[in-house]
Amino acid sequence: MTIAHEPAASRFIARLPEGDSVVEYSLTGDAVVFTHTLVPAALRGRGIAEALVRAALAWASGENLHVGATCSYVARFIERHPELARR
Repeated sequence: MTIAHEPAASRFIARLPEGDSVVEYSLTGDAVVFTHTLVPAALRGRGIAEALVRAALAWASGENLHVGATCSYVARFIERHPELARR
């Protein structure tokens, strides 16, 4: 699976034959808030959301951004893996 960062669209995307999966974000100054994660029902349970969130958090870390989440999936992921997010 290949994950692409599309900064103009404020998202990370995984394009698969069965459909696209995304993590969307809002960037303000030195803070990023992850707002939405979408994985089509046919693709759930394959680790796609986790891979997207890991890629997004790696980018945020590389950019030295403070991380927040209004998306419940990303918020739970950060609770389980606080070392991956700068708060």
